[in-house]
Amino acid sequence: MINLHKDHKSLLTIIVFVFLGLSTLIAIIPAYNMQTKVTPLSKSTALTQSERNGLKTYISEGCVSCHTQQVRNIAMDNKWGDRPSIPSDYYYSKQRLSFFQQSPSVLGSERTGPDLTSVGTRQPSDDWHLLHLYNPRIVVKESVMPGYSWLFEKKKKSAVSENDIVLNVSKEFVNDKYAIIAKQEALDLVSYLKSLKQADLYAVPSPEFIPASTKKETVIISKGTGNLPNGEQLYMDKCASCHQLNGEGLGGAFPSLKGSPIVLDKNHDLMIQIILAGYDARSEYAVMPAFSDQLSDAEVAAITNHEKTSWGNNAQTISEEDVKKVREYLKTLNP
Repeated sequence: MINLHKDHKSLLTIIVFVFLGLSTLIAIIPAYNMQTKVTPLSKSTALTQSERNGLKTYISEGCVSCHTQQVRNIAMDNKWGDRPSIPSDYYYSKQRLSFFQQSPSVLGSERTGPDLTSVGTRQPSDDWHLLHLYNPRIVVKESVMPGYSWLFEKKKKSAVSENDIVLNVSKEFVNDKYAIIAKQEALDLVSYLKSLKQADLYAVPSPEFIPASTKKETVIISKGTGNLPNGEQLYMDKCASCHQLNGEGLGGAFPSLKGSPIVLDKNHDLMIQIILAGYDARSEYAVMPAFSDQLSDAEVAAITNHEKTSWGNNAQTISEEDVKKVREYLKTLNP
């Protein structure tokens, strides 16, 4: 038995291994998953160099101490974004700075100031942001935010050049003989703040043109299922915007249906229940809405069978009656 009171080498060895294990568990593995398993939303764009420089200024000036960038799935957060935040929202801001440097976290933990998840949508004006950074009381009288005057330069008006970005500051805040010029750091920070907009969660590139059918199509999926609507067409109309045409979803936003254990499970009740009642998978994925009011039992069965037999999936198909039983069960839970 090791006597840690006397065997200092063993004690140090244990400490080192515990440190390495915890670092791997809470830092390396999450960072690896973020870089390899999370996919950007189709409407999101990479940060420009100016915006990335602004992100660095945002971190260095401590903005993350008072502002969050995370919309929670609770009613009080409705004003900060159109939907709860998901991992895909941070795909571009979490790109590694170098092989050894992970990008800084911008989620924040305190809202001394408002959440900035969609500040680029709420406030798209360059002039407003610049004035707010120089002296917040100019635009928000009750603000408790400190001014960042060192991001600006005070020049005599006679020395101002045509390339200078001049703030429209009243005499109350600056002598009439001087002008306030925004430094590049301030301009980059404003560029970053204006880039903060929630991407459309359900936007998906239009599929290739498919000729319209002149008659309502039906397809017999398998023996015993009866005639069902065209599951592939229904999937494209209702599901492809999230789970994609290839069924692979988007990492950090929508789960893959290709090889999914839920899709391949012989017990199909859970899959049907998710389609009918929706599913809250946060914080891994976005919340899936319920389709019980939009789809009939036959349509749910058709979509389910399409997913069970597409993209290499080879699972047992279901019937309209199977969906009806699950729907009746859900009604007993919410009478």
